Amino acid sequence: MNSMLNVRRLLCVALVLAAASLSALASQASAPVVKETVVFGQKITYAEAGSGPTVILLHGLGGSWQAWQLNIAPLAEKFHVVVPDQIGFGKSDKPLANYRIRTYVDFLDQFCKQLKIERASLVGNSMGGWVAAMFAASFPDRVDKLVLVDAGGYAPPKGFDTRAYYGLNPTTREGMKVLLARVFYNKFLQSEAMVDQSIAARLAAGDGYTINSITESIIRGEDLLDDVVKTIKRPTLIIWGRQDGLVPLADGERFNREIAGSKLVVIDQCGHVPNFEKAAEFNAATLKFLTEQ
Repeated sequence: MNSMLNVRRLLCVALVLAAASLSALASQASAPVVKETVVFGQKITYAEAGSGPTVILLHGLGGSWQAWQLNIAPLAEKFHVVVPDQIGFGKSDKPLANYRIRTYVDFLDQFCKQLKIERASLVGNSMGGWVAAMFAASFPDRVDKLVLVDAGGYAPPKGFDTRAYYGLNPTTREGMKVLLARVFYNKFLQSEAMVDQSIAARLAAGDGYTINSITESIIRGEDLLDDVVKTIKRPTLIIWGRQDGLVPLADGERFNREIAGSKLVVIDQCGHVPNFEKAAEFNAATLKFLTEQ
């Protein structure tokens, strides 16, 4: 019994060291430069690395450009990678506005114009995938390829209590435990230490108003993708964690059915954030898709 516990402890230590090593390699190899621009009078912070065709990475609810730290370096070997802190998140300005998905589409439109990006491939996780899909439907001529990663956007099933969405902004240990269990498959990422670190990070982020505002927009049923998805005509890759407890694999399969010619990659033993929890598999699938003719 003790030997099994020791093995588990060693595995946890190895996981921590591996994650730290990957993070260090990502920051050294890609050397992303953090910059700022102004969109609609608001400061937008973004990271930039590499050269070649442009790929824009869009983080999810409560995220920042740093959510992509394990992905920037591999992508920057072949692409010009641009990773914004979307308005209301990260180091970008956080105006007290009525946030909705179309707000983010408008900001992405003007952000690209500010950086003189005429065309780009979009890679979006969760809310970022929702924004990417809506942008691809709205501006098809400005999107090369689309990668949807455990993307939101479909209306909740009938009978679903939409008040549950407020759980995406937890400020109690119990609430954070529930959220981490839904987001991550790996048990280490649901540990007591991670609960405490996650609450500290959530409070420090200063984006609680933004999250609640978007939550209320979703509850009102604004900017849903149900009637939009079938209009997307760009080459699309859908990547999904099989054990995603936040946005079910059934949604990924629906995206795959409704976007003509799309491809679906399901990653096992993975939750809502494959680009972090299974970074190597995510990077390989994304690079293969983006580089193929």
